Amino acid sequence: MKILYLANHINIGGITSYIFSLGQGLVARGDQIYVASGGGEMEEDFKRQGLICIRVPLGTKSEVSPKVAASLFKLLPFIKEQKIDIIHANTRVTQVLGSLLARFSGRPCIWTCHGFFKQRFSRRLFPCWGRKVIAISEAVKKHLVDDFRVNPQDIRVVHNGIDVERFQVKIKYDFGLGPGPVIGIIARLSDVKGHIYLIEAMQKVLAKIPLAKLLIVGDGKMKEELVNLTARLGLSKSVTFVPSLKDTRSALSAMDIFVLPSLKEGLGLSLMEAMAAGVAVIGSEVGGIKNLIEHGKNGILVAPQDVENLSKAILELLEDSRKRQYLAGNAAEFIRNNFSLSKMITQTEGVYLECSGAG
Repeated sequence: MKILYLANHINIGGITSYIFSLGQGLVARGDQIYVASGGGEMEEDFKRQGLICIRVPLGTKSEVSPKVAASLFKLLPFIKEQKIDIIHANTRVTQVLGSLLARFSGRPCIWTCHGFFKQRFSRRLFPCWGRKVIAISEAVKKHLVDDFRVNPQDIRVVHNGIDVERFQVKIKYDFGLGPGPVIGIIARLSDVKGHIYLIEAMQKVLAKIPLAKLLIVGDGKMKEELVNLTARLGLSKSVTFVPSLKDTRSALSAMDIFVLPSLKEGLGLSLMEAMAAGVAVIGSEVGGIKNLIEHGKNGILVAPQDVENLSKAILELLEDSRKRQYLAGNAAEFIRNNFSLSKMITQTEGVYLECSGAG
């Protein structure tokens, strides 16, 4: 098959990782993969894996931007010339573009919903869902049905997959954090990820374990606000900020506990990676995180914005190494048994075949 992925950019992040993993796996199975985007820091990595990158002016967050029309006119003849079988969109902007490309080319478009969205009028007026929608968790499927009235029969739940063997390779970096235990998070610096509550919880953790450190990995619009918060709370020497990483194994290798205190979460790719790497995890009891963490068995669930209980959960695991190791071992086994990369690729390929009429 010939598959065209659409993305605003291919910088480090969850959607880029999703396209990279899928594309790499499908190339290995003999499919031809094209990625149309505004470019980004992962472009050379894509090319090295046999993915063909096409630059289009998609560096916009507006679905009515003239850049969408410009991308349409560039990609339409390409789709026809290359006889593309499937168009696969991954953001709201590319969802609109994909629907237009499908309409004028006659090729089916599908869209992956990676999380939760505001109920804007434009989404109801121009839904652009495509022939099929892939939801990355049951929680995301429910969101699409309840909030946007998407037909459940048009939704296929395909969980993100992890290359478990890759995360079992033992490497060790310390990031200069010192001898104390390390609590970490890998996520874009956005209010929805709940960094504020984790930083506030660290105050209580440090009161009992002064050598503990918090490692925050990611980029985003909240960076300055979060740095200022750590300074106001007197935590600057205990909190380290690191930019987004292509290979998260280095950061995970430094962590004793991984925390994802999100307010909303479609599934949680970084959480899955932490679990696959054998790191004990704590997550908010929201969205797709509840599909990953079974409280007390492979991790700990805490109510969102609950600083008191979040700090208690962190301290409990730091003070009980046996429980920490028990949860971490179960977490790795859970991901290995339920969220393999090969399973995600096979299920996604099934959606492609279904939409192209070959399945």
